[in-house]
Amino acid sequence: MTRIIRHVTPGASPGALIAPQQQVEKLKIHVVCYGPDEVEEADVGSLSEALELIGSHAVAWIDVTGVHDVELIEQLGKHFGLHELALEDVLNVGQRPKIEEYEDHIFVIMRMLHLGTVLNVEQFSLFFGERVVITIQEYEGDPFDEIRERIRSGAGRMRTCGGDYLAYALIDALEDSLYPVLEQYGEWIEHVEEELLREPKPDLLETVHRIKRDLLWVRRAAWPHREIISALQRIESGLITDDTKVYLRDTYEHAVQVMDVVETFRDLSGGLMDLYLSSLSHRMNEVMKVLTVMASIFIPLTFIAGIYGMNFNPNSSELNMPELNWAMGYPVALGGMALIAIGMVVYFKRKGWI
Repeated sequence: MTRIIRHVTPGASPGALIAPQQQVEKLKIHVVCYGPDEVEEADVGSLSEALELIGSHAVAWIDVTGVHDVELIEQLGKHFGLHELALEDVLNVGQRPKIEEYEDHIFVIMRMLHLGTVLNVEQFSLFFGERVVITIQEYEGDPFDEIRERIRSGAGRMRTCGGDYLAYALIDALEDSLYPVLEQYGEWIEHVEEELLREPKPDLLETVHRIKRDLLWVRRAAWPHREIISALQRIESGLITDDTKVYLRDTYEHAVQVMDVVETFRDLSGGLMDLYLSSLSHRMNEVMKVLTVMASIFIPLTFIAGIYGMNFNPNSSELNMPELNWAMGYPVALGGMALIAIGMVVYFKRKGWI
């Protein structure tokens, strides 16, 4: 699970750029430049190489993986006029998703989720203007392969539109990437629910807590996305065309659907705890019922055995257990006990108690 950690010392100057200490990913810069009739794509080792590749292309996408290179972030800021506070937010991973509008570019922070053995929450930073889109992510691996393929093949309207449409496509792909994660949680919840109904083991309680905790993180990530997409639709800046705002409207609907699913799963996960306690209580009641039936059967048998276990001498008085001198006394006592036990079992079955 990604922790929210501030890397800037309290009281430091605004815009101070400090690399996160835990960042270990190798820096990677991938550049895609395209127009209606051409595409250039390459992995580069420095910003200067990326700028040479951009040239006069209609749109350039600079994708940076890794946020530990402060010098590169500073160079990006100086060359493209990115605000120092936005650059600080890029390095201070764990920011709440948000949107900031500047004179010649728009800055967006969102969350990417990766569900493996644990849920990883990654910060995704996006700057875009008319011709340039800059994305900065913490780790390698993202949901944008299909967008890259659309650019290469020229499918759809990607290569005929500006940077705002590419930014929309990235945001839309990121939002859609939440669905597979939620589907896994849905299957997980169903599996745990079946296990709880079958046998409420104590280790399932830990699983329930993990699901609830993870869904809280998913909600933290997904909830602000609606605000961001809604704000992008309302921006009056010429950086986003009316045509792109129409597509953003569809992305906003996806964000609403994601939140509906998240809230539904949170309710279901909350109910898993009640189901666990109910199943445990039911099993305990079943055990208690069996023990009670057994005890009820043996109560009259114990009473009879207790009476005949008393040390009375039948020779001193004819009232002192004359059955002890009877040849059939022992078989009759055992038979009587068996009949009583069988009768009680039949009675309990007719009552539906067993």
